[in-house]
Amino acid sequence: MGKGDIQWSYKWHMPQIIWSESMPRPRKCRKVCCLPDNDGFVPVRGGEELTPIVLNVNEYESIRLIDREGFSQEQCGEYMRIARTTVQQIYAAARKKLADALVEGLPLRIEGGDFTLCSGNSAAYGCKNCYQQKIHPMHEKPKGDNIMRIAVTYENGEIFQHFGHTEQFKIYDVEDGKIISSEVVDAGGSGHGALAGVLSALKVDALICGGIGGGAQMALSDVGIRLYGGVSGNADAAVEALAAGELDFNPNVRCDHHDHHGEGHSCGSHGCGHHSCD
Repeated sequence: MGKGDIQWSYKWHMPQIIWSESMPRPRKCRKVCCLPDNDGFVPVRGGEELTPIVLNVNEYESIRLIDREGFSQEQCGEYMRIARTTVQQIYAAARKKLADALVEGLPLRIEGGDFTLCSGNSAAYGCKNCYQQKIHPMHEKPKGDNIMRIAVTYENGEIFQHFGHTEQFKIYDVEDGKIISSEVVDAGGSGHGALAGVLSALKVDALICGGIGGGAQMALSDVGIRLYGGVSGNADAAVEALAAGELDFNPNVRCDHHDHHGEGHSCGSHGCGHHSCD
């Protein structure tokens, strides 16, 4: 168990970076809506021991936008913030991998890639019924340098124990070690792959929860949200303990909810590929 002995400090000083012709440019992140709720598929007749086809998150998003949402390649490029020629390359690679998995009967895993999750604040070519876009104007509010915004998976005053199935978050603003405001927010029926984007839109700095899978942990890390997992009991008391630096939490928390056959998902084994997009 870990102790939440932390100090809140939010004054950032970004170093100035001067590019020269000899320096490689950083890779541009592709914007994706959210991580998939199912990050792996296996053939019905065996195949678990075979080497899987790996579809990265960028490729998954191109399939989702073009084949499911009906985007043109130009619209897909606008949404993902990449050139249409890049969309063509990503989409072609994705279709080839799906064909190989189907024809050869190989497992398929979705992970890796250079991407950033959608925060819901971009209206151009947004997804249909994007929950992030709905809550962004509803909950966007100024947050001072000394405010720490904490989210807790929430049910009837207690910490809900499965992150991916939470229907509510309780959002707390903490200043100088004291709770100054709180509100309960509907999670919008989002799966675990979208919840990190929801919390990012709410400008959350830290999350307190019970069980949480590896994929969701990587998604939270991607949007800069600090995780305090493996916590149970009263939600208000947990936030007070965290603010005081006294919260007991499990830094190695895993989610066992899906770790059995038949769910088509193992949220404790997802490796979405932490990336270095600036």
